Amino acid sequence: MNEYAVTRYRYLNKNAIKGETLFVGSSLMEHFPINEILMSRGILKVIYNRGISGYTIPELLESMDEQIFDLEPSVIFINIGTNDISNQDETAGIFEADYRKVLKKIKERLPMTKVFMMAFYPANQKAAETVAAWPEAPVAARLRIERLDEANSIVEKLAGEFGYRYINVNEGLYGEDGQMLEKYTTDGIHMWPSAYELIFDNMKKYIFE
Repeated sequence: MNEYAVTRYRYLNKNAIKGETLFVGSSLMEHFPINEILMSRGILKVIYNRGISGYTIPELLESMDEQIFDLEPSVIFINIGTNDISNQDETAGIFEADYRKVLKKIKERLPMTKVFMMAFYPANQKAAETVAAWPEAPVAARLRIERLDEANSIVEKLAGEFGYRYINVNEGLYGEDGQMLEKYTTDGIHMWPSAYELIFDNMKKYIFE
């Protein structure tokens, strides 16, 4: 668990407005500059971002109060599991069971909350090998690429099981090979703000519905 991030969110949550929209997940959500995008477009909308870099689903399960429940959100956009499927020891069965635990807790604690479960973003193998942001990056990118379709299928199935919405807002991010376009990725795994601008345009209809 990232004690610093969890403690920081615990303090921030004390002054947060209840019942607003929440973004939650790992680094790919934490890096989403949602408030900068909203401000640059003159949009008055409260969206809290409670992503934590490096987080896996089991780690989210340990800090759901700080990342989710303290805010009592009316809408949740969740993107968690990228680090799980990028782990060689992870299996589809473990992934599904862990994600189901998260959704079960949300359903129990926030039965009226609208939940959007986001498809995982693509990766770029070449960029991961070239930039080599950390030693495991090339392997993480390869595993994400190989497991992406299966993981998204599991997320979509779980969304139906819990009465939530599965959304794929990745249009325009990837090339003909199914990998993320190099211009959008910093290291084959993470993304530049321009990628998030594109994602925001794809998900606006869900944010404001």
